[in-house]
Amino acid sequence: MKYYLTTPIYYVNAAPHIGHAYTTIVADLIKRFKTMQGYRAVLTTGSDEHGVNVERAAARAGKAPAEFVAVIAREFEQQWRTLGLGIDRFMRTSDPRHHRKVAELFEACRRNGYVYKGEYRGQYCIHDNLYVSEAKPGDPCPECGRPTETVTEENYFFRLSAFEDRLLELYERQPDFILPETRRNEVISFVRQGLSDLSITRTNIKWGIPVPGEERHVFYVWFDALTTYVSAVDGEDLWPADLHLIGKEIVRFHAVYWPAFLMAAGWPLPKRIFAHGWLLFQEDKMSKSKGNIVRATPIQQVMGIDALRYFLLREIVFGQDGNFSYDALVGRYNADLANGLGNLTSRTLSMIQQYRGGRIPAPAGGVRPEIAQAAENTIRAAIAHFENFEFSRALEAIWSLLSSIDRFIVEEAPWKLARSSEPGAAERLDSALYTAAEALRVAAILLWPVIPASAERIWDQLGMEGPLEQVRLGELAWGQLPAGQAVKTPGALFPRIEPPQAIERMRELEAQETARQAALFAPKPSTAAAPATERISIEEFARIDMRVGEVRFAERVKGSDKLLHLKVDIGEPQPRTIVAGIAEAYAPESLIGRKVVIVANLQPRKLRGIESNGMIVAATPEGGKPVLVGFLEDVPAGARLS
Repeated sequence: MKYYLTTPIYYVNAAPHIGHAYTTIVADLIKRFKTMQGYRAVLTTGSDEHGVNVERAAARAGKAPAEFVAVIAREFEQQWRTLGLGIDRFMRTSDPRHHRKVAELFEACRRNGYVYKGEYRGQYCIHDNLYVSEAKPGDPCPECGRPTETVTEENYFFRLSAFEDRLLELYERQPDFILPETRRNEVISFVRQGLSDLSITRTNIKWGIPVPGEERHVFYVWFDALTTYVSAVDGEDLWPADLHLIGKEIVRFHAVYWPAFLMAAGWPLPKRIFAHGWLLFQEDKMSKSKGNIVRATPIQQVMGIDALRYFLLREIVFGQDGNFSYDALVGRYNADLANGLGNLTSRTLSMIQQYRGGRIPAPAGGVRPEIAQAAENTIRAAIAHFENFEFSRALEAIWSLLSSIDRFIVEEAPWKLARSSEPGAAERLDSALYTAAEALRVAAILLWPVIPASAERIWDQLGMEGPLEQVRLGELAWGQLPAGQAVKTPGALFPRIEPPQAIERMRELEAQETARQAALFAPKPSTAAAPATERISIEEFARIDMRVGEVRFAERVKGSDKLLHLKVDIGEPQPRTIVAGIAEAYAPESLIGRKVVIVANLQPRKLRGIESNGMIVAATPEGGKPVLVGFLEDVPAGARLS
């Protein structure tokens, strides 16, 4: 019985950060959970290494593309080893085995009549790897708002338009094909707007997988990368995938393009796609260009990987955006792990050592029925929540049981029962100690997918035999702890952490890691100035009306992860409505009251149904996110730039 799951095939434009770790930690949790259900669980991840962005990034770094991507791919592989994640397959898209599978998919689609050769003339967004057929030269990309480039090239096209009805029928027939429900609704809305045929090869770049027999064509990055899920397990009885775990920004490619490619080839479809939210840092999505990256390794070095795992899985409702901060991380660790699970483990084992010679007593007087029932309820609830990807709710249920055991110990006061000569005191002591130890056994089993190293230490200190991964959740029940079993001297499971010192140390290590990676990916110094663009006259420049504006209103554009809907005061009777592709770089609330520069005399254009009457001026570093133009001094709204 197999269970095959995948993370995204991570794009090698930067080394891994905590956002990558979040998805991969969740995948590791699910793999462990499925293993405890008796499945042969296999986890694939990998590196997406082709495309024009990589080609340009390599050139800036003064490296050949193959050398450039090899460095970053090693960073990802090393990161997953350092974090102790159970990766079974790591497939690089530069691997020849992958190349063969991509060619096989292409030939199957062409043989079945879903691929044809044509010519594309028009606008292309390099940031989203997206053709914008309705755009004119200089128009912004409808996804990110950044300028498109004009291209003319021969391509192979995929008949995506032929799959609109079949995709909608798939979503209707299998409601859980796309999760959560919000992402499913977004995808259905997108498909119902109509699908256009998709270019799946390029001739204007060289860094990619060549089309067999027509090597001047290379495959489109998404046709290439998505196939990794199959190529990673080619020749094994694992496809189709039971689960694709992805971030919400790439749901369209996985839930529209990918099943259409597979349908066209006659290959089996994946069973489920789950698109989770973003990990936010101070209300902004983590971004290399914004400099608000947090990495997992410094946290691991200071607090241990289980602390990070627990925080991400307890603090964030999976599927929604979640906030990360060092303060919240340390606070959750001290409250739940150090003062909660760690303290309960230490107290219980110490009392068994002190009062019963280090052996778990038999509960001669029985266990309180309400506690046994609560434990059985917790087991059922936690397993159901894990099954439904409700990780935070599973942990809430487990900690509710642990809290009830803490209260039970306070009520029973074993330290008093040990000194008491009253009838029944010894039996009550045995029952109290057994109850606490059995609760720890149950918790260790349920928590192994979440905090495996810590769960294994609890398991070992209880004197349990055999690895936790061999425990089967279907057989888990209250009352299975063997009486008379010797426990071990408890160690410090979760030493309490002092927030100021720990946070300062993590930031120091983060700065060191930033410096290391900066040196690793340092661009090659340029030996010549960049060529100037074609010059214009002063009269032509004077036609461009640039004004100072003050942002009065900002919100995300529904259905887009990259666009913001703004109202900007430029000194006119009413604020201007502007749609800008800066949502990945700026939170809406951070823009209110901010002075910006807009081009005020552009023709209006509609983006996602909103008429935009101007363009925000921003600098866009190569491969990075936009940075708004601003002012050091106070300038009134409406002032003209000249």
